[in-house]
Amino acid sequence: MSKKIDLQNKTKEELSTMLKDLKAKLLQFNFELGEKRLKDFSQVGKTKREIARILTVVNQKHGK
Repeated sequence: MSKKIDLQNKTKEELSTMLKDLKAKLLQFNFELGEKRLKDFSQVGKTKREIARILTVVNQKHGK
């Protein structure tokens, strides 16, 4: 899990790369969830929260 300060120090390119990776990870979790292969359901929520954190930082940087 990334800290808010760590995310704010990253460039937009780094954040967009992280966001793309997390969205792919979330998609994979959703496939596994549908196939009943996912063992740790909490990973879905954690990934969604991490995506929200990154989007918040991106929007704050865009607003400046």
